[in-house]
Amino acid sequence: MNRLRRPFQIIRADLRAYLLINALVYGVLLLGMALAMIFPDLHAARTSSFVDGDQGALVDTVIANPWTFGATIFMVNVFATALLLIVLPSLVIPFAGLVVFVIKTIDIGILLAPVDRTSALILIPHSPTILIEFQAYVLVMFGAYLLGRSWLRPATVDTTTRRQAYVRGLSLLGRLWLPALALFVIGAVYEAVEIYFLVPLVLGT
Repeated sequence: MNRLRRPFQIIRADLRAYLLINALVYGVLLLGMALAMIFPDLHAARTSSFVDGDQGALVDTVIANPWTFGATIFMVNVFATALLLIVLPSLVIPFAGLVVFVIKTIDIGILLAPVDRTSALILIPHSPTILIEFQAYVLVMFGAYLLGRSWLRPATVDTTTRRQAYVRGLSLLGRLWLPALALFVIGAVYEAVEIYFLVPLVLGT
């Protein structure tokens, strides 16, 4: 039970930082959408690149089976995005993963922008996916922030050496992964339901 409470205790202890990271992530996502709506060619170019690239090919491969699609979404969110873009850079350079993911989020915003009626309608059932999955990313980013802060300022985790502070920062990051993983699972399941049932319903197809 304590393992379930501990992540919430970590958040309460640094609530301001957690809320600021929320504002940063969702704000940058909206910025990416705004850029795509102001510059439609930017959205068109990025969409074309996605469809013709490896990501589009992966979607085409797994789209036929809901379970495979959901599992793929989960793996991409956890390993290709959260671990590769947020955690790994932050293990080497303090806060580096936060910068990398902010850039990634702008790109996602450009892709998801409601630039026409169809994309606006799709965004209605997709909005919960965005809220759930990005909240998982926020938790991972918050953990990466705590790791970087601990590393640079050992006193914040009641240690005197950077080595001990790094280990404690890793512990905080690890504890925040529990609710993040739960949200990634929920997000993947919902996204599969959304793609196969909700989007066709909204589009009337």
